[in-house]
Amino acid sequence: MSRVVIDIETLAFPLENFDDVQREYLLRFAESEEKRKETIQKLSLYATTARIIAIGLFNPDTSKSKVLFQADEKLDYFSQDESTHFISASEPELLSEFWKDITHYSQFITFNGRGFDCPFLMLRSAILQVKPTRNLLPARFDSSIHCDLLDQFTFYGSVRKFNLDFYCKAFSIESPKSHGVTGLDLARLFEEKRFQEIAEYCLGDLRATAELYRRWEKYLDI
Repeated sequence: MSRVVIDIETLAFPLENFDDVQREYLLRFAESEEKRKETIQKLSLYATTARIIAIGLFNPDTSKSKVLFQADEKLDYFSQDESTHFISASEPELLSEFWKDITHYSQFITFNGRGFDCPFLMLRSAILQVKPTRNLLPARFDSSIHCDLLDQFTFYGSVRKFNLDFYCKAFSIESPKSHGVTGLDLARLFEEKRFQEIAEYCLGDLRATAELYRRWEKYLDI
């Protein structure tokens, strides 16, 4: 079986990108400045209000990976150990390349991919008129095609959910957050044109998810 871990990083469009009616709709429950900031921050979670700034693929069997990311210049390079291929492109190009790559794998592995990454990838593709090559949301209770580790570690919602950072710490796995960057830093990094740091952050998420998958496979895939 060929398998791949996938992860995306997203960033909300500036509020001024939306017309008056859209802004009123988005902020209709933001009754205080604190609520307004919280609402704007959450716009990164939705495919209709945000774009994909990085897509990562990691093969857990070979430890080879690819990170596709947005930047203001064309970049195409490998990590020092040559295990990771970094490529910059526009969002439609990132998606087109992703849909080509995903066809080579029979199983894909995510953390909360059903609740976030996969519907986001499919909706952004439709919005940008990029045709998906496969359904990333097959039957939920069959992990042979899509293994969502959040489903697996909660036994499909039977117990409480935790975030990736918390699970990593619980299983003594290095968390991608341990290097001082979190998802909340992406807007600042993007504005500062630190695009390669965003790509590296995405790679950290991939590696952590892959290691968490190995634990699940060894001890819980019964």
